[in-house]
Amino acid sequence: MADGHHEGALGQVYGAKAPEEVAALYDRWADTYDAEMAAAGYRHPSIALALLARYLPRGATPVLDAGCGTGLVGEWLGIVGYPQVEGLDLSTGMLERAKAKGAYAQLHNLALGGPLPFADGHFAGIVSAGVFTTGHVGAEGLDELIRICRPGGTIVLTVKNTLWEGGFAARIAELERQGLVKCIEETEPYVSMPGETGTVPSRGLALKR
Repeated sequence: MADGHHEGALGQVYGAKAPEEVAALYDRWADTYDAEMAAAGYRHPSIALALLARYLPRGATPVLDAGCGTGLVGEWLGIVGYPQVEGLDLSTGMLERAKAKGAYAQLHNLALGGPLPFADGHFAGIVSAGVFTTGHVGAEGLDELIRICRPGGTIVLTVKNTLWEGGFAARIAELERQGLVKCIEETEPYVSMPGETGTVPSRGLALKR
């Protein structure tokens, strides 16, 4: 998925209120998404991949790409040694693009933020790049990701500063106090799309279940 700000597709996505509206915007964007994000220097997928590979052993299965979009992360996960990757996204148009890349064992048309149809502790690792951001998913999406990650597993997220300062950091601290996760790495804030102006910085997080 995306994280940045400009007058085109991203601007429309951030103004969307309902998941159905977000899905429709991404459906229309699917054909040009990869090229546009590459041109903007989109950093979330590579930073999230680096964090996951640092903490999740090679060969761990299965891995969930939560908010997989067109499958940018899924392709790389397979290359670096995670043999079974599943993806979920709320946009059917994006999922069609991801399917065409052949990188996913399964793809699920689902939205983060509500209940997910996976068993407790199902995934060894979860990565969610560019999803916890304006107009997408807030801290309410954390609980289900934690539930479906197995004890000892790794969850990697990118989080936009507006969310981080608006309750996300406090929620992570509360989850740590409850013993549900431990934050094992937090990157310095970085701009996710250097090719765009006015972008609010984000940070990468690695959580151990």
